[in-house]
This record gives sequence, structure tokens and C-alpha cells, in this order.
Amino acid sequence: MTMTNQDSKHLRILTVIEHLACASYPLSLAQIAQRTALPKASVLRLLQQLQDAAYVTRLPDDRGYVLGACSHQLALSVLSSTHFDRMCRLLLGKLVAATGETCNLTALIDNQVHYLARVEPESDMRLQLHLRTGAHVPLHCTASGKLFLAMMPDVHRKSLLDTLPLPAMTPKTITDRQRLAHELGLIAQQKIGTDNEEFVKGMVAIAVPVQDDRGRVIAAVACHAPTATHSFSDLFTFSSMMKDTALALGQVLAGNAKPGDRQDFETP
Repeated sequence: MTMTNQDSKHLRILTVIEHLACASYPLSLAQIAQRTALPKASVLRLLQQLQDAAYVTRLPDDRGYVLGACSHQLALSVLSSTHFDRMCRLLLGKLVAATGETCNLTALIDNQVHYLARVEPESDMRLQLHLRTGAHVPLHCTASGKLFLAMMPDVHRKSLLDTLPLPAMTPKTITDRQRLAHELGLIAQQKIGTDNEEFVKGMVAIAVPVQDDRGRVIAAVACHAPTATHSFSDLFTFSSMMKDTALALGQVLAGNAKPGDRQDFETP
């Protein structure tokens, strides 16, 4: 198949999006041009087109470019596709069978925690959150959200904490920025996000990171439970199993899960 100039242009657009997605910080025009090996003038035109379509956002004060709302929505749609959803649910199903509690796969999109997949136990004691796949919740009071914050580059986290709303969802929600920053430091050390009745009264949760082959956090596996069935400290006994599930989900999200690995995704 012969590649036309139009095909080449489309591939250049995807290349720019890919480099922005892989970067852990905003990229300048010069950095994007260097990484894509494209002329600055061409990159600028592509960025302007992507910005007009909301696939790229230019940060104020010339702080660089990041992915925009449409790119995040595209990523969410891909991760919610039938193939990914089925494999993710099978892995989460094994974890639910072992823990007896609800388990979720979450991602950070537009500074909010989005649910990509959820599996609930067949139990009368489960806590119903009434949140569908694709729904979003705050960063500052959820196990996944605090994990995402804690694992961000320092500059990004500090900048976000300066402006992030911290509404009190329960009496235990941390609304003091200094106290939250201190807790995020502890979470960064143990790589386990925590929610001790901070989002919903009577619910506790922990979360562990799903990382790509470069060690970047691309999602999280979270387990939440009503305090009537498990205490906050009880959940930490699940962390090892959750990390194993996160490792397998990392392979799924990276597209490295092979048909021959099917037995790894069978529920017990």
C-alpha cells in the first residue's frame, strides 16, 4: 500500500498525540519538534489544529502543551471497548472472589478519577455507590485519587494542589492542603492510596497503581468495602493480591496480553 501525503499528515498528528501522552510533563513546541523529528512550522500547524479540536491544550504563560479533553475522552472510549472491558472484568472478578469486596479499575482523566470497570460481589452486605462505568469522583478524598496525586511528578502535584477544590464529603475528608500534602507523601512511599471514610461515610478503600513498562502510573486497582464487613486496616491484607491484579491489568492496557494467556483471565 502506497502512503499518500494525506496519510502521512494523519500519522504526524497521531505521533504528536502519542508523544504528549507519553510525557510526564507539558512539552514545549521545541521539545515536540525534537521528539517527533518534524519541522517546528509543521508541528505548530498540527498543534493549532489539535487545539482547535480540543485534542490538545496549550497551558497559559507558555508552559507547554498537554492532551485536551477530546484526547482523554478518546482514551476512555478505547479502554471501555468490549475487548478491554471483558479482560479487565475477568481479572477484577478473580480479585472480588478472593476479597469478597467490590473492586474497580480507575484512571485519571481531566483531574478526576474515572471508573473504567467495576465488579461487585454477590453479597447483601455490599455497599452500593450507584456510579456507572465512566462516572468520575474527586481526587482528594478517594483512594485512587490520592494515589494518582501522590505518584505525580512533584511540580505537577504542587501546582494542582494549589487550585484543586477540597470539599468536605464526610467529617473525615481532608480539606487542609498541608495535611493532604503530608498524607500524599506517605502514600507515595508505600504506593497504596487510602480512603478511611473520606468519600462516603461507612466506606473504606485502598488502591494500588497499574504501571506501564516504563513505570508510569496509567491506572489504579481499587477495593472498597463497608466498615460493617472490613475495617480500614483489614483492607491492607488484600494489597498483595491487588498488586498482582494490577500487574496483569498493566499487560492488558499495554496490549501485551496474548490469546495464549487466556487461562490467566478465567474466574475461579
